Amino acid sequence: MTGMKKRKTPARDTYRHGDLRHALLEAGIALARAAGPDAVALREATRQAGVVPNAAYRHFASREDLLKAVRAAALSELAVAMETELARLDPKLSPIALARASVRAVGTGYLRFAHAEPGLFRTAFSPPATVEPDADPAKAGKSGLNPFQLLGGALDLLVKSGALPQERRPGAEYLAWSAVHGMALLFSNGPLRSTPSAQRKAIEQRLLDMVEKGL
Repeated sequence: MTGMKKRKTPARDTYRHGDLRHALLEAGIALARAAGPDAVALREATRQAGVVPNAAYRHFASREDLLKAVRAAALSELAVAMETELARLDPKLSPIALARASVRAVGTGYLRFAHAEPGLFRTAFSPPATVEPDADPAKAGKSGLNPFQLLGGALDLLVKSGALPQERRPGAEYLAWSAVHGMALLFSNGPLRSTPSAQRKAIEQRLLDMVEKGL
């Protein structure tokens, strides 16, 4: 009949398609991917999942709890991006060449993720919280290691190969991380975000050269 208004489908207090927690987390990840950590809202996540807001509190007590879970997922995706670059390395390289290539691969994966997923990249480091000693498997990649642990492993290979003196190993993660993270921020959400792709990639490679030689 013409003139009849369509009725809105009411929100449910149950989730008939499976795991509501997973659905809410996926909705939160989508919000973060689109607009960063500030966009992660529990009410919007419940709306996208098609349930009433009260249903979400069975899984996430607050917006902060949801953001914490989304942040862990973003760190996991970052770890996977780094692992993808590591998997491309030729295992037949000499130990020293493989160690150096591993450090570059970790940095390359980090930078590529920041460029491809600026919203998730910002979310991965918001709110401020420790990453390096955290054994939370939700923050890990397929190897079971989080991004900071992957960097540490690459640096350990440098020491084992003889490319990095043992006495210079302590704290090397922070030097490499700060340099690469700073560059990632400049390109993903800073004054260099409009840099042409070819120029950006050239600068990133020079940065990785600097990190490798400077350590």
